[in-house]
Amino acid sequence: MKVILVTGASSGIGESASRRLLEAGNIVYCAARRVERMKALGDAGARILNLDVTDETAVNAAVDLVLKEQGRIDVLVNNAGYGSFGPMESVPMEEAHRQLEVNVVGVARMSKLVLPYMRAQKSGRIVNIASVAGRTPI
Repeated sequence: MKVILVTGASSGIGESASRRLLEAGNIVYCAARRVERMKALGDAGARILNLDVTDETAVNAAVDLVLKEQGRIDVLVNNAGYGSFGPMESVPMEEAHRQLEVNVVGVARMSKLVLPYMRAQKSGRIVNIASVAGRTPI
């Protein structure tokens, strides 16, 4: 049984992955901003966390909670992310910064926080999930 923390678990790949990981008998912490969308995962046995990966305090609190309750994190699934599309000249720079903060800096923030614990326990995996939009221009 692994202790797994999944970000962006309220829909899509994060939700599906969380469900499969639970079915395999793991302890799964499902994290997302929209906790109301994770009720079914909670009913299936997941631990639900309100988490915005752009919020340093919230990220620290989430990881601290998992470590306090379980004593370890075996797998981090960085799945939180979103796409913002449109002609470049019409996308506000604030939106571009927000997308980078979630999709890039959020991944680094989560990874940087769990790595020392994984190193100390001499095991762990970090899985980064990204969109095909990162490789295929639209």
